[in-house]
Amino acid sequence: QVQLVESGGGLVQAGGSLRLSCAASGRTFSSYAMGWFRQAPGKEREFVTAISWSGLSTYYTEFVKGRFTISRDNAKNTVYLQMNSLKPDDTAVYYCVTYPVSYYNHVLTPDYWGQGTQVTVSS
Repeated sequence: QVQLVESGGGLVQAGGSLRLSCAASGRTFSSYAMGWFRQAPGKEREFVTAISWSGLSTYYTEFVKGRFTISRDNAKNTVYLQMNSLKPDDTAVYYCVTYPVSYYNHVLTPDYWGQGTQVTVSS
């Protein structure tokens, strides 16, 4: 059974940084694309970023480009989300996901989700 466990969320002031981690188990982690979604209060869940199986290809939604960086360590079965220059609008629950393929494609739906970690950015 695939498990995704996020950590690293918390409260930070605007302009600050946080690093989220997602530890994966239950499948050959290095074979699959991974990603992050988020859901703010009262809003729909939205795509944030994704990374290919090798880590060589990354994808970002427009509102985080230049501020967020996704990376992965296949030896540790872990994917990371470095978030810099955080804004109050970044406040949300952040979810780690896996995709059933090696390369991300925007038409794909994730096949597994973590439980989420709360990120709160104060102004």
